[in-house]
Amino acid sequence: MSVFFYGCITLDGFLADKNHNLDWLYQTGDAEETEYESFYNRMDVTIMGKRTFNEIEKLDNIDSIYPTTENYVITHAESLSSREFIPVSCDVVEFVKQIETDKNIWIVGGNTIVAPLLDNDMIDNMIIQIAPVLLGEGIPLFTQKEGLKRFHLKEVKQYGQFAELNYVKIE
Repeated sequence: MSVFFYGCITLDGFLADKNHNLDWLYQTGDAEETEYESFYNRMDVTIMGKRTFNEIEKLDNIDSIYPTTENYVITHAESLSSREFIPVSCDVVEFVKQIETDKNIWIVGGNTIVAPLLDNDMIDNMIIQIAPVLLGEGIPLFTQKEGLKRFHLKEVKQYGQFAELNYVKIE
């Protein structure tokens, strides 16, 4: 099993603005400029938090957003607006541990999902796109507990206005 974080942040490290909005991202570019489709085709499972799901829920054709993966939302809600997303009310670390070992898992967001996985050394790859935007405040990507985590820079790419950094965990 490999666990991936794949997502975009601002130059100052935020996933979303202080109101959890992604307007800054939508106004900067789109996924067609990246290798998103190639990345997604290698994934078997997506996991996200409820706030990330709330953003996805705003998009047209939500049921076709992630058509080939098993899609889980860590939430206390018993049901969601789309049948393609399965609500799961448990600890994300324990949930990831029980997924079959031959699966590739994409952690879509957000920081409340990423932090405990980093705390438990469970993120193997981080593909972070950086948008040329400064928010000044917002929802940071990294909120894990203090503790040294090392990654190796595998690759750097440019897609339009985005820089993409591809890191792998150092064992």
